[in-house]
Amino acid sequence: MPQVYIPALLRPCTNGQELVEAEGQTVRDVVASLETQYPGLRGRLVSEGRLLPNIAIGIDGEVSVLGLNETVPPDAEIQFLTAIKGG
Repeated sequence: MPQVYIPALLRPCTNGQELVEAEGQTVRDVVASLETQYPGLRGRLVSEGRLLPNIAIGIDGEVSVLGLNETVPPDAEIQFLTAIKGG
């Protein structure tokens, strides 16, 4: 089952847990599984069916370009990353 690392800003949604497990074959499925376990978390990650613009997904150390549609291996490590904007 994929393991999901929760960034500090989202840990209040997971009762302070840094690492949780979630089922799914895609990032979208994993987010749905997380929402079932931790109601309200999806709203901090997704809006109108898309990742929020300040969120990126890391899967096994690689940043995803497919976002919610990215395939998730069964033993993946997933990270929700806060995108950094510069000027």
